[in-house]
Amino acid sequence: MAKSVNAGSVQGRSARIISIQRWSIVLLVVGGALNYVDRATLSVANKLIQDDLGIPVDRMGLLLSAFLWAYAFAQLPVGGLIDRFGPRRMLGLGLFSWSVAQAAGGFVTNFGSFVAARVALGIGEAPLFPGGARVVRDWFGINERGFATGLCQSASSLGNFIAIPLLTFLMLSLNWRWMFIIVGVFGVGLAVIWWLVHRDPAEVELTAEEKRYLTEGDENTATRPPTFAEWRQLFAHRTTWGMIAGFFGTIYTLWLYTGWLPYYLEHERHMSIAKVGVVAAIPYFFGCVGAVAGGWLCDLLTRRGWTPMGGRKVLMASSLCGISVCTTAVVFAESNELALALISLSLFLIYIASAAAWATVPVAAPGHFTASLGSIQNFGGYLGGALAPAVTGFIVARTGSFSQALLLSAAISLAGAAAYLLLVNRTIHSGENRAG
Repeated sequence: MAKSVNAGSVQGRSARIISIQRWSIVLLVVGGALNYVDRATLSVANKLIQDDLGIPVDRMGLLLSAFLWAYAFAQLPVGGLIDRFGPRRMLGLGLFSWSVAQAAGGFVTNFGSFVAARVALGIGEAPLFPGGARVVRDWFGINERGFATGLCQSASSLGNFIAIPLLTFLMLSLNWRWMFIIVGVFGVGLAVIWWLVHRDPAEVELTAEEKRYLTEGDENTATRPPTFAEWRQLFAHRTTWGMIAGFFGTIYTLWLYTGWLPYYLEHERHMSIAKVGVVAAIPYFFGCVGAVAGGWLCDLLTRRGWTPMGGRKVLMASSLCGISVCTTAVVFAESNELALALISLSLFLIYIASAAAWATVPVAAPGHFTASLGSIQNFGGYLGGALAPAVTGFIVARTGSFSQALLLSAAISLAGAAAYLLLVNRTIHSGENRAG
């Protein structure tokens, strides 16, 4: 059966499909990288913003979380909107609006206005990754979706890898306000390019062979827009809750590092700002490699006889266990070099887990629920992401150390692995209305 699917895939993968795939991935990777550059601005300028606006460390934790709470709760409606109106409209609108909000961050004057700008940024960024999952589902055959998903997920670590040295340079050369404005203007231009270049399948007249390539081997091929009742029914499945819990454990640790890594290296490891601007990028290079490797491993396991769901489940759970071990070891690392190596390995595993989680979405959900399930999973993940900076700031403010925050994160990752193993056990079929 695997051979027939592959043969059909090669035959129906026309030059037009290949061109659409390449442009889609390029734009999603660039947009995803920019997405994380925008998120990193506050983390990179953390100390300077504290001093300039007089914001204490525990309130900086709340400010870092403001984006994440908005981003998390915006996930719930945005997936259904993407499945109804298509990625072209929703990603274009999201990219434009988040870039305007990012530029607005350069004009804030106090804690309250900064919170408002970060909330707007979170809402605007919400469509990107669920929309990317829908684009992969729409334009890639089932045996290629893992690697395509891994490439899309590499954008976030690529963005962080680029962000820290780039933003540090802009911040030191100009100031933190111009740093916000410049990256916001770039995003507005990218939104225009996305709208002009990308097309949804409904906007392209596909041949029968192209349609067969895109759907062959799929258990769920429905493409009609979902109803609210059908969207709500996704919460009746154990698989949905397992995906939420597993991604919670992944993104909690990711945002502990994303929100606090420069500050941790400066204050706990006593590095200079200039050195942190270089050193803090290293773990995200390994994260980028992990995302691509994770997607490739998903497809490899499928080719080796694992079911798409089974291979992704094992990869996700084992990565979460590894994240827990590495994060615990950071606490006891005496040298800065060893601590940085362990953080790099943690990021490598975090992005393998993230790629596996997002690669699960197109095989776990009916076609017309792809963005919906992806956004529900992302909602769970970014509840963890929203909690991580605030909880970490609270712990550091009261203990003067990151040790307890790191150990808590390790425990959460381990719990996420257990939940994924126990709950993610079957594909969700269209029309099912029972837990399973």
